[in-house]
Amino acid sequence: MKKANQPAGYREILYDVKDGVAWVSINRPKAMNAFREQTLDELIHALSSTKNDPLIACAVVTGVGDKAFSAGGDFHAMKRLNRANALHWNDRMLGLAMTIRGLPIPVIAMVHGYCMGGGHELALWCDLVIASDDAVFGQTGARVGACPTVGATQYLPRIVGERLAREMIFLCRTFKAEEAERIGLINKVVPKAQLRKATEQWCESLKSFSPQSLRATKKSLNHESDELYASWQHGMELLGHIWGSEESVEGMNAFLEKRKPDFQKFRLQNKELVDSYLAGIAADENKAPAK
Repeated sequence: MKKANQPAGYREILYDVKDGVAWVSINRPKAMNAFREQTLDELIHALSSTKNDPLIACAVVTGVGDKAFSAGGDFHAMKRLNRANALHWNDRMLGLAMTIRGLPIPVIAMVHGYCMGGGHELALWCDLVIASDDAVFGQTGARVGACPTVGATQYLPRIVGERLAREMIFLCRTFKAEEAERIGLINKVVPKAQLRKATEQWCESLKSFSPQSLRATKKSLNHESDELYASWQHGMELLGHIWGSEESVEGMNAFLEKRKPDFQKFRLQNKELVDSYLAGIAADENKAPAK
């Protein structure tokens, strides 16, 4: 059954405006709320539409079901990506990030369960993050052959510090909610049963504040990090070379097949290529000089 205020055109999200708050939920619980192209399009459209209603004081992004806020990008969708078509995915990711950052209202990530990979980057794009005590945060790109350059490499060093950011990305370290709050990765953790109520309390506070002040101060807060836009563009180009590569395909296949990926074979292949190259240099150097 369609929810109240739910536009008929949305199939992968739920969108509801209630008492001055826009609630935007990824509605793919069977896929751990992993997103694909259509999901990203609908998220962009729904969040952008809030600009048409000045009565909306803030937006909340969350995921349907009990298991996940979002597990990130849908591997079935990402396996179709390659160097030629990468921009169709990357532009959507960048578009959603810039939509959230560009809204004149605060955007809250209401997180429960798994918040991983691109799903964690989605939370990073938001202004505030509140989580239930079962939430788990992390970046999984190195494990699955992807590259977290759509917010993680830009914002994690600013939020948790350079060393911890590199640990999260290089070692795929995850953080449970209480530890995430302690290191400043999120704002607040509450018992799962109280998550919606606690989020609504935040929304009520925001509704009581000056909308022009919230809009102006959000712009000011974003000023320095907006200068990282060039890094986003650079990150999109890096991702374009990652998608469809043998390593990326191996990582995603291994995840879907529930096995450990074999990345060592790529190191061995690369060693053969480098050894051959170096041998060629040595052979050239050992040639008698031309008379």
